[in-house]
Amino acid sequence: MEATDSYWKPVYNLLDGPFTTWVVNPAHIKNVPGRKTDVNDSTGIADLLRHGLLRPSFIPDRPQRELRELTRQRTQWIPPSVPGM
Repeated sequence: MEATDSYWKPVYNLLDGPFTTWVVNPAHIKNVPGRKTDVNDSTGIADLLRHGLLRPSFIPDRPQRELRELTRQRTQWIPPSVPGM
């Protein structure tokens, strides 16, 4: 799966258990020549993976991801404290 923004997160969470799932940095794939379509993209990514030219991005395990998400939500809900108030 090619990582673009945060759209990969729900798909990764669904596929993480039953499959070996990799998220790959799109900068490592952009140099592939040819016309860009979804079919060509997926074929090109599969070829690069078969030849060992891609490496997975670091994705923490599920408990760590859930803790990070909870922390991010908390920082959005609670305003930062202002010293002296």
